[in-house]
Amino acid sequence: MSPEKASVTVRIAGEEHTIRANAEPEYTKRCAKLVDDRIHEIRMQAGLIEGHKAAILAALSIADQCFQAIDELEQVRKEVASRATNLTRRIKAEVPGSGETG
Repeated sequence: MSPEKASVTVRIAGEEHTIRANAEPEYTKRCAKLVDDRIHEIRMQAGLIEGHKAAILAALSIADQCFQAIDELEQVRKEVASRATNLTRRIKAEVPGSGETG
């Protein structure tokens, strides 16, 4: 059985939208606020711009931010894996009878 969808009304770019989602209403509101804020930023920077164009630019900006976060997370994962491997080697070298030598 899937979780019950919650309805929440949000305001994006001056328009009210009722969203049904599996997420908690507060999370949906946070997402909507991010979109609304980004559209507002785009409109402030670009001046007079049609609503749908501002929405597209906002979506691209948010997608870029997501991909940058994914790339950064992957780099952190690689760094953690490398450090874990190095620490494991050092521990094995120090523990008697581990089969490895320094």
